Amino acid sequence: MFTRAIVRPPSSTFADGLTSSALGRPVVALALAQHEAYCRALEECGLSLVRLPADEGYPDSTFVEDTAVLTPALAILTRPGAPSRQGEVEAIASEIVRHFPATAEIAEPGTLDGGDICEAGSHFFIGISERTNEEGARQLGFLLSREGFTVSMVDIREVRSLLHLKSGIAWLGGRRLAVIRELASHAAFHGWEVVIVPDGEEYAANCVAINGRLLISSGFPHFESLLKDLGLRVLALDMTEFRKMDGGLSCLSLRF
Repeated sequence: MFTRAIVRPPSSTFADGLTSSALGRPVVALALAQHEAYCRALEECGLSLVRLPADEGYPDSTFVEDTAVLTPALAILTRPGAPSRQGEVEAIASEIVRHFPATAEIAEPGTLDGGDICEAGSHFFIGISERTNEEGARQLGFLLSREGFTVSMVDIREVRSLLHLKSGIAWLGGRRLAVIRELASHAAFHGWEVVIVPDGEEYAANCVAINGRLLISSGFPHFESLLKDLGLRVLALDMTEFRKMDGGLSCLSLRF
């Protein structure tokens, strides 16, 4: 069960961040309102928030999930694959260290973004992508295995629609995963109950299970209906401005 989350609001430079989308520039005021609604949803799920100040020096710094992989006993500081984002780890590390008895770091030449890591109970799916290289994945796999977790590697470099693994999969609890159709047959998901995200609603695959609730992006009615039919307690949130910057629900917090 999660009890806390670290969040950081978008800064005034948010629209200058990295993106591959063609959805236009985000409206910072609207992004701030959407972020505050997200924070209220986390609190509704029972989480106490550590609210960090906006960081003008790093336009992508609201996407705090990319800076660390958290387990109950160990916080693993990442090494983001985009050079412009690597300073974000140092900017948040002191806060992360305060909450964990032990820390480790991904070392050069490894690169790793937290958005490529999907925790599913005692198992971790590790994405190999344009941001997370094989060495970074190997280092993380070793650290997680040492903590008693099992791991699977999922290479998404041929899936051009995905920036991060969690752009295409999410843990729904138990042995159930939401997965976009293009990844559904991957060997890493054999033995799991795969719920295929409806075609055209792939963005909604980035959803977050928290303490019996499931945060999803609003505007994807077929996926929302599918989840409700499975008996899941869905809470839909507007994410339009973060989508413009390749961001999703999971990206906006570090939950522990």
